[in-house]
Amino acid sequence: MSNVATTRNAANTVRIVEVGARDGLQNEKTLLPAEVKIALIDRLSSTGLKTIEATSFVSPKWVPQLADAAEVFCGIRKAPGVSYPVLVPNLQGYERAREVGANEVAVFTAASEAFNRKNVNASIDESIERFVPVLERAKADGVAVRGYVSTVLGCPYQGEVPVRDVVRVAQRLHELGCHEISLGDTIGVGTPAKARAMLHAVAQAVPMEALAVHFHDTYGQALANILACLEEGVRVVDSAVSGTGGCPYAKGATGNVASEDVVYMLHGMGMETGVDLDLLIATGAWLSAQLHKDTASRVTRARTAA
Repeated sequence: MSNVATTRNAANTVRIVEVGARDGLQNEKTLLPAEVKIALIDRLSSTGLKTIEATSFVSPKWVPQLADAAEVFCGIRKAPGVSYPVLVPNLQGYERAREVGANEVAVFTAASEAFNRKNVNASIDESIERFVPVLERAKADGVAVRGYVSTVLGCPYQGEVPVRDVVRVAQRLHELGCHEISLGDTIGVGTPAKARAMLHAVAQAVPMEALAVHFHDTYGQALANILACLEEGVRVVDSAVSGTGGCPYAKGATGNVASEDVVYMLHGMGMETGVDLDLLIATGAWLSAQLHKDTASRVTRARTAA
């Protein structure tokens, strides 16, 4: 009887990976001081989120917003039971992250050859080879590595991205040791049927429990895409509080799907997230004030309307 209950509860639970403090902020025009980023992550920690991507140890020349990565990571309150992964582009970034105590990192590539060329001036295979040393070191250090695959449903440069390329890249990252693969619709062009088909194809090569979905809301399809992928069996969803972010390489691309909207939908479906929606809404409203812009979360707009 207990086994049945455990299975049902696992199937009914979705883990939110909050990416607002990294993926969201790195594409915001308003530069926030380290103390505000620390306050943001501490606020997120109090909501019940179990995975909060804290920052990125990339070159400040690439991402000025996250030049204070070490200060922010050292300054946040590490809540028990919460993981704070950081993005690293190479071994140098990995070493910087380890110096401040990071014990979970993420690496990134794209399923589009054209996007990789424009973004990191390398082919897909070359970009993966660049972080093989990171994966080797992480394995030796006992550090968990997440892999991001961007442009899984479309590329601003080449348009359609063949599903076989998405599968090949995701499978390669998993084989190299990434415990979780996040499949990202970087420019937000995906629709539910395409999202479902892409996830189904990848799940033939990588176990579903090792997959996550990451949707931007450029065309207003993110929640519908998430729902389609939930029905396919995924149980890890990336989102950003207040819907922060964008994509500098994609004209008109808006931010990540808002965490508040995802949690509202999941709770309305009877799914468990462990997240206090009211605290999340308050955090999103606070962040939008810090950024001097309206929140992109429909739920926050509805709940905070005068």
